[in-house]
Amino acid sequence: MKKFSGSFAVTALMAAMSVSGLSQASVTDADIMQDQKTVDDVVSYGLGPRGQRYSPLDMINTDTVKDMRPVWSFSFGGEKQRGQESQPMVKDGVMYVTASYSRVFAVDTKTGDELWEYNARLPDGIMPCCDVINRGVALYDDLVIFGTLDAKLVALNAKTGKVKWKKTIADYKEGYSITAAPMIVNGKVITGVSGGEFGIVGKAEAYDAKTGKILWSRPTVEGHMGYIWKDGKKIENGISGGKAGQTWPGDLWKSGGAATWLGGTYDPDTNSLFIGTGNPAPWNSHMRPGDNLFSSSRLAIDPDTGKIKWHFQTTPHDGWDYDGVNELIAFDYKEGGKTIKAAATADRNGFMYVLNRTNGDFIRGFPFVDEITWAKGLDQNGRPVYDDTKRPGNPSAGEDGKKGSVVRAVPAFLGGKNWMPMAYSQQTELFYVPSNEWAMDIWNEPTAYKKGAAYLGAGFTIKPINDDYIGVLRAMDPKTGKEVWRYKNYSPLWGGVLTTAGNLVFMGTPEGYLKGFDAKTGELKYQFNTGSGIVGSPITWEQDGEQFISVVSGWGGAVPLWGGEVAKRIKHLNQGGSVWTFKLPKS
Repeated sequence: MKKFSGSFAVTALMAAMSVSGLSQASVTDADIMQDQKTVDDVVSYGLGPRGQRYSPLDMINTDTVKDMRPVWSFSFGGEKQRGQESQPMVKDGVMYVTASYSRVFAVDTKTGDELWEYNARLPDGIMPCCDVINRGVALYDDLVIFGTLDAKLVALNAKTGKVKWKKTIADYKEGYSITAAPMIVNGKVITGVSGGEFGIVGKAEAYDAKTGKILWSRPTVEGHMGYIWKDGKKIENGISGGKAGQTWPGDLWKSGGAATWLGGTYDPDTNSLFIGTGNPAPWNSHMRPGDNLFSSSRLAIDPDTGKIKWHFQTTPHDGWDYDGVNELIAFDYKEGGKTIKAAATADRNGFMYVLNRTNGDFIRGFPFVDEITWAKGLDQNGRPVYDDTKRPGNPSAGEDGKKGSVVRAVPAFLGGKNWMPMAYSQQTELFYVPSNEWAMDIWNEPTAYKKGAAYLGAGFTIKPINDDYIGVLRAMDPKTGKEVWRYKNYSPLWGGVLTTAGNLVFMGTPEGYLKGFDAKTGELKYQFNTGSGIVGSPITWEQDGEQFISVVSGWGGAVPLWGGEVAKRIKHLNQGGSVWTFKLPKS
């Protein structure tokens, strides 16, 4: 397969497209809203706007999956390997998939042949905290839209890969970047930003998907002004739910973090964007007494105006980098003869939360990891009951003022669950949660904000809790808080989960395996080694009467960079960069 290089390249292989007979129709709002029900494409991040990652396909099931085999593998090529955390999209026989260093590929789903490649020109000064990853594109009309590590949104022509529009979202020199797949809601492309470790100010913004014109901007740190654009005019749309300094001391809100680095989900029932926010800056919590809104929270945002409808803060006054960005997934369940409109999230802090998605009220919360030390539990409103002896000490209280007391905290800051998306099965009514069991020694240090510099005020070392496993795939019942089954993995889990009506759950491991489990029992039914660690999210679709499953393979992400003693355990794993596609043999 021929590859093309260069700091900036768009390779349009139109001959290949004409030979394969591909004709691409545009993606509509209706296509996106119906993505979970339509099986012949994947046009949204999460296989539907709610992000349940559930497919009604059942040709590949617990009886047939043993016969599943790879049909093609496409290499991203070159030396730009590193972590590959993308979820592919599929439309009309073409796969659109991102790769490390802000690249996009269009691939023929029948043959695995490259159709075109877009390779962004990245400046030397980009500052991604957690590897040079990208989690995917958004599709709308005839456009392929994605974010870059220098904080730009780029819209490409789906047929040619040529740029249709490009917008700068923020200044990468201040520490901003974009790693998440954008969302499309009613013709608007919604994006968040990364950079919480650099004292940036998190925000969610909406742009006209066809033109790139900004429509509204919503900062996620209390005290910053939001705006809406009408008739080309910028109009103040209120601060983010409070006056400056209400839950922040002094001027700390001006560089407060709360990055929206994982994007979000959308609930059509309530017309709400569910967007999570990251850690407050700096990590040293003694510098910023208060709840530090809206850091480490889930926000429900009106997609038409950017207004915050409600918020739920999972870790007020976060002192452990537990963030709050993990996906909030809408689902319904029956209780007492009534349908409960709920949403669930598994937080970095080790607790899983079930909320009323119409108003953000707390329904229930429960641990989904084996050990939690930083909090004694949750109160009736879902607020953590802190164990003050497990908060890293104040450096100013020490003899030299340079280092606070060290504490052992569980989970480690990489979380009981990090970015890797869980899945919800409408068949079993269970959530399948990729989780990790690890601890950390953490301490605070003095720090001060400087534009474009790391803004932590903390040190840490991550350690495994168990000798024989770190990762645990868990089946959790959101109605009871009970674990139904678990699968232990030697190295940490860092990729997303897919579940199907075939009573299957798929995930990848850093050891390179795509694994398939019985969704009801957890029995391992399938595994195939892709040659490099999997930290991407699997998808499935139907084409020509057959069910296909694809996953991106390429070891990397935050664990090798931040993992401490854990990183030593997995240092032998090979990097890579490819897409693997599987199906059953024809009968």
